[in-house]
Amino acid sequence: MNYRETLDWMFAQLPMYQRQGASAYKIDLSNTITLATHLDNPETQFKSVHVAGTNGKGSTSHMLASVLQEAGYKVGLYTSPHLKDFRERIRINGEMISQDYVVRFIANHRPYFEANHLSFFEMTVGLAFEYFAKSKVDIAVIEVGLGGRLDSTNIITPEVSVITNIGMDHTRFLGNTLTAIATEKAGVIKKNIPAVIGRATPETEEVFRAKARASQSDLYFAKDYNGEIFLSDLKGDYQKENIRTTLQTISILKDIGWSIDQSAIQKGLSKVAFNTGLSGRWQILQQNPKVVCDTAHNTDGLKAALKQLSEEKYKNLHIVLGVVNDKDLHDILPLFPVSATYHFAKPDIPRGLDAKLLRNKALEYKLIGEDYMSVKEAYEAALQRATNQDLVYVGGSTFVVAEII
Repeated sequence: MNYRETLDWMFAQLPMYQRQGASAYKIDLSNTITLATHLDNPETQFKSVHVAGTNGKGSTSHMLASVLQEAGYKVGLYTSPHLKDFRERIRINGEMISQDYVVRFIANHRPYFEANHLSFFEMTVGLAFEYFAKSKVDIAVIEVGLGGRLDSTNIITPEVSVITNIGMDHTRFLGNTLTAIATEKAGVIKKNIPAVIGRATPETEEVFRAKARASQSDLYFAKDYNGEIFLSDLKGDYQKENIRTTLQTISILKDIGWSIDQSAIQKGLSKVAFNTGLSGRWQILQQNPKVVCDTAHNTDGLKAALKQLSEEKYKNLHIVLGVVNDKDLHDILPLFPVSATYHFAKPDIPRGLDAKLLRNKALEYKLIGEDYMSVKEAYEAALQRATNQDLVYVGGSTFVVAEII
């Protein structure tokens, strides 16, 4: 198979949460553990930082990778989901894994994958870990896919465990209270391994403290970081919290022997997008009219993004909006401004919510607009209606942003 055929096989044959939803979520790590054994345990052959959280874990992972790269290390970066190209998930010093490596890995192990019914995510984690091990990275920043305790990435023993924050998302899998969700995400805290918490509430903080005590792990909070604060090229206001989380994590890495000077920190934070290829986080796509896209898709993330949107200056606001069909619209639609023209669209994935259904539901919250056959059509309509003094915001789902970047 060539690269395109390999990807088609991966997406078609294996369950994947981003496409299918609940059926792709596994309830234990047994498949991943046996896969690691099959691959000669590549996760033991490189150092790592493990990053979990409801929001901000992707940005924080990219910030950490950029700083470590500027410090002179060979840095692996594993994140999900991708926006345009599957290979975005697996990078070394910003460079995506080669198409040839993906093809060879699947060809070499396809009989094993089929015999053991591996999920898309399990298989991709195995690919990333083997690639990092064989490439002899100095350290890899590994982003959790979903949850923490039962996530396929949770077979590593990192230098530091990071939990950015806890919010109400993926409640069907992780629980319907902040305490329950925090308990799942606290599963990345390992015995005698320091852990950093980006943001905590009284109820989640106690979960983290209890887990740290049980694990005999030192616990640090980003709010307690008292060193120099640097600016980032990532311009979302919500990145201020991620910067503090990154800086607290870097300070721990320095304490345990990693060589990272202030220049590397400053340069790394100022060149995140350039060094790592990160996109879709309060990204300005053009001016006149100004177009902003953001991958925020749950209540906490949208609150932050829409707060920043409310502070923008414009004559009229146009919003291109699409969501997946498992979103609780009663939670997210009230967050959006009534004083905007909406362009509703279905993300081009099986889980995308029908645009007409979204439009009808939005009407209940006085969000008025038209539905379109595709995200591209909705986006083009917004651009045509907008004057140079207007602002166009594109969001609601990672998959909506992916279609217009």
